[in-house]
Amino acid sequence: MTEVAREDDAGRATADTSGQAVVVAFGQTMKTLRVRAGLEREEFGRRIGYSASTVASYEQGRRIPSPRTIDRADEVLDAGGLLTVWKEQVERAQYPVFFQGMATLEKEAIELLAYDALVVKGLLQTEEYMRALLAMRRPVLDQETIEQRVAARLARQDIFDRRPSPLLSFVMDESVLRHRYGGKGVLRGQLEHLLLVGQKRNVEIQVMPTVCEDNAGVNGPFTVVTRKDGTKFVYAEAQSTSTLQTDPEQTALAAARYGIIRSQALTPRESLEFIERLLGEL
Repeated sequence: MTEVAREDDAGRATADTSGQAVVVAFGQTMKTLRVRAGLEREEFGRRIGYSASTVASYEQGRRIPSPRTIDRADEVLDAGGLLTVWKEQVERAQYPVFFQGMATLEKEAIELLAYDALVVKGLLQTEEYMRALLAMRRPVLDQETIEQRVAARLARQDIFDRRPSPLLSFVMDESVLRHRYGGKGVLRGQLEHLLLVGQKRNVEIQVMPTVCEDNAGVNGPFTVVTRKDGTKFVYAEAQSTSTLQTDPEQTALAAARYGIIRSQALTPRESLEFIERLLGEL
């Protein structure tokens, strides 16, 4: 079985109608509870750590609050869970439509295998690298959408510190590590971050050098995710569309293909040394 999702031309994190409706409904609920509590936006914002304008953005469905913000708002407004019950739906709405299924799978993964040939994997990106990529998007993303995307992407990186630790393997083409998206300083910070993450015991980062004459990944980037129940999924993304396959034959073949790619790339130790050399060239 294959699922296909698409993001609309507006490029908003709440692009689908259902996602936007969830965010708007949450905002209206929060406003109703705030008014009932007799709090002005400024005072309420002070108590949850945001400005009155940010509170207005939340209430009008123009900005998506983090799970932690929702918890704090529920506590301040003595809502008894009327806001926290929205957390899962609101969190899902912060991702582009085409990525929502994958975002859910990442939270349930015991193993994640990713091959990339265009940009550094989102899970491995620094905030500066994220902003550089999002700023290059066409059609242009509005600033609130960029902020939502950055916050959502950073939150996904909790996967590295989850217990029990999932097994995480990343192979990326050498060209990915040479593109100076955002400038030399951004790339330097990104390479340094890869060296740090690559030292984690549950993480393996490998580089596919351009001089390599064999690469089983010539058909493009993909990710294989294994859930706790053993079910495997294959995710592939291009031009704001994505596919999420669950067919056992296809997922098994993708996992086998990734194994071949990994064997063709530099070893994790060689890869970290390679990244260090690239840093020295900057």
